[in-house]
Amino acid sequence: MTWVRSELDDRAVATVVVDHPPINLVTMEVFFELAAEVERLANDDSVRAIVFRSANPEWFLAHFDVEAIQQFPREQPEPTEIGPYDQMCETLRTMPKATIAVIAGRVGGGGSEFALGCDMRFATPDAVFSQPEVALGIVPGAGGTVRLPRLIGRSRALEGVLGCDDIDALTAERWGWVNRVLPAAEIDVHVDRLAGRIASFPAHAVAAAKASVVRSELGIEGDLVAETIAFNATLAHDETHDRMQRFMDAGGQTPEGERRLGALAGEL
Repeated sequence: MTWVRSELDDRAVATVVVDHPPINLVTMEVFFELAAEVERLANDDSVRAIVFRSANPEWFLAHFDVEAIQQFPREQPEPTEIGPYDQMCETLRTMPKATIAVIAGRVGGGGSEFALGCDMRFATPDAVFSQPEVALGIVPGAGGTVRLPRLIGRSRALEGVLGCDDIDALTAERWGWVNRVLPAAEIDVHVDRLAGRIASFPAHAVAAAKASVVRSELGIEGDLVAETIAFNATLAHDETHDRMQRFMDAGGQTPEGERRLGALAGEL
């Protein structure tokens, strides 16, 4: 079954929609589809801007599948380069075209890290952001401790990463986690206009301007490797696996549990 679909309009703007009921959980299957689509669009010269959306108004992307993480080996060789999920997010950050996330509802963990890889993020007032990993005994494993501090600053990033609580849309906007919070009736018009404007400009100029900004972001790949080493180290702890199981037993990855993710994380 296909969980990710995309279409290209006559302005060279591609829209990618993730539709994985009930909560847009990033399972391995969803990740493989999403990564393949990101790579395909990055290499398609007919595409000049990419907009990512969810078919579910309650969740953009919930987070990575905790049941899958529970199956990861406790001991892993130390990586020397970024892994596949990081590579997907780095492709979003570095490809020579604009990438934009439209966030309605909740986004957390690996879903938040996917959005952080995009060039721009726009949210509706009901959007909720979270990095719940530390409550489960792990660390963000796909850029949460790398891109988020660069975006919102050290102290605010630590509040989000160590607090594991829900961050409302207006706070996220004030911190710089998102570009703007716009009413549901206005966000699509704004993003559609912005993506169309960018796509109408010379592709070589857009690519050169983005590459110049990317060059200012020093050390990201090395920091992502270090983050992966830290993530892998947390998997060796018995308490990590105990807390992940408690998360699942308490309703994690169900709509009811995920609607109160910040509170649930604090109860583990």
